[in-house]
Amino acid sequence: MPGLTTVLLVAELQVSEIRLRRCFWPASLMINLMIVSLLMLVQSVGFRGVLLGDEIDLVLVNGKVVTMDERLPVAEAIAVGRGKIVHVGTSASALALKEDSTKIIDLKGKLVVPGFIESHAHLTGIGKMLSSLDLTAAKSWDEIVGMVKEAASNSKKGEWILGRGWHQSLWEKLPVPNFDGYPIHDRLSEVSPDNPVLLIHRSGHMCFANANAMIAAGVSRSTIPPKGGEIPRNEKGEPLGVFRETAQGLVSGALAKSREKMTLADLNREFNQYVSLAQRECLQYGITTFCDAGMSPIDVRRLKLLVDRDQLDMRMWIMLRGSNAGLKRDINTLKSIRNYGGHRVHVGGIKQMVDGALGAHGAWLLKPYQDLPASTGLVVTPVETIRQTAQMAFDQNLQLCVHAIGDRANREMLDLFEEFYSKSGDRDLRWRIEHSQHIDPDDIGRFGKLGVIASMQGIHCTSDGPFVRSRLGETRSEEGAYVWQSLLSSGAVIANGSDAPVEPVNPLLGFHASVTRRMNNGKVFFGQQKMSRMQALRSYTLDAAFALFQESNRGSISAGKYADLVVLSEDIMTIAEDRIAKAVVTHTFVEGELVHQLKK
Repeated sequence: MPGLTTVLLVAELQVSEIRLRRCFWPASLMINLMIVSLLMLVQSVGFRGVLLGDEIDLVLVNGKVVTMDERLPVAEAIAVGRGKIVHVGTSASALALKEDSTKIIDLKGKLVVPGFIESHAHLTGIGKMLSSLDLTAAKSWDEIVGMVKEAASNSKKGEWILGRGWHQSLWEKLPVPNFDGYPIHDRLSEVSPDNPVLLIHRSGHMCFANANAMIAAGVSRSTIPPKGGEIPRNEKGEPLGVFRETAQGLVSGALAKSREKMTLADLNREFNQYVSLAQRECLQYGITTFCDAGMSPIDVRRLKLLVDRDQLDMRMWIMLRGSNAGLKRDINTLKSIRNYGGHRVHVGGIKQMVDGALGAHGAWLLKPYQDLPASTGLVVTPVETIRQTAQMAFDQNLQLCVHAIGDRANREMLDLFEEFYSKSGDRDLRWRIEHSQHIDPDDIGRFGKLGVIASMQGIHCTSDGPFVRSRLGETRSEEGAYVWQSLLSSGAVIANGSDAPVEPVNPLLGFHASVTRRMNNGKVFFGQQKMSRMQALRSYTLDAAFALFQESNRGSISAGKYADLVVLSEDIMTIAEDRIAKAVVTHTFVEGELVHQLKK
């Protein structure tokens, strides 16, 4: 690794080489030898020169640039041309490249990092949540009932009232009345007699419905839940209003039926509105690449149209979601959407889901829940069905991305992945387990050994932490829950994210959770598993790009890569931990274009 003095000297020599190219000087043996020697030296420390005819559109100077490129870990300035990074070095060397039309931004010491990569979230889910009742801040069932009451007073008769974000384990007090800690629909139904109400759990793996919605869904005491789902009931056998996992489909199906009168144009406009809202939310938090964890084929085509209309500023990496039969029908057409519109939309994987969520007692465990001894969770999709999906992904050269939260779910998927890895030869599969929240100690090392990506969400640890011990007990929680350092020590790659709208999409909150593991109650959840700040930043940048097979064009501030950049109000690599979550993004650039600037 060269010293700083050498690096800065080479940066200045690089500028001289660039000038030589621009001046069209007559070639001579001496000049050619000098250029060849210079380029060899430049390559040795990670620089690349600007090619003849390159235009310098943007120069950022006087900053602290954390590059995530080990050849030059920290720099002062960046020069951008035609959407790509063309020079990283000192402010003087970058300014020497400017032209009359070059825009110059003085960073005044601010931190610049690669554009954040959201490795697992749901784009339209964010848009929908921004368009409905946000229940994440509710501290009790009473608050939620009050919010629905107000919404009902402003709604037309028969209009559905939608909300998301409630979590019974995070309320300050139990609802009254309740059954096994869950609310009963009576009070909610009383304040919304003329409107069906559907409230999605924070995890997305459970929902709550009022009487009107259950009538619309045809749910009664005799309703049998679908395989992989549950309908909790009181001692009289009457539904509480809670629907777990696949049973949610009973209510969401009624909502879908009510939407059948919407025209295709109405649905397209709604989709575009959701994307617009979600994109604005993401860009203000510095997200330049968004990995959608389960998009339908029709929505992928809609997204492609937004690129054609120049209405998509972020990069989208898509996991396809649908039945095996449906995907087989569409897969050849959809997999051709690769790097579309300059890497704006890329279909790279197929999403499956083996179990549910820990908070809803739906995660598939090797041993029963500590607080629900009769249950080991739910199998949402049979392993054999996922094996068929795996074969499709293998044949089509797509990544398989499987939601697995419980230790049994993770083991089953590691076993399945190993079947296909064993016959992959020299192919680099980079299949992913989404969430990987609770892993048996015997299985942790298999991630690194196989090369399976652990697509995890740091903020889930601090959000779920308060109830994890009650679900798993002390020993299982310590040995297998959110074991980031254990996974990294095994050689595994961790790709970070938020699972938004389950959690806020802001990467700085995820970064803070990853380096502190400090829960909302102020306590630290098994601090030995904390990430270092550099590990956390890698999990949102270079390692996240690796998890998408995109490390050659993003994830670090390196010459030749896209100029996807984030400027932060504070240096999150050095400031006190309690200030990290308060930092904000001042500028977001995608291909050197300013797509977000903090208003003064």
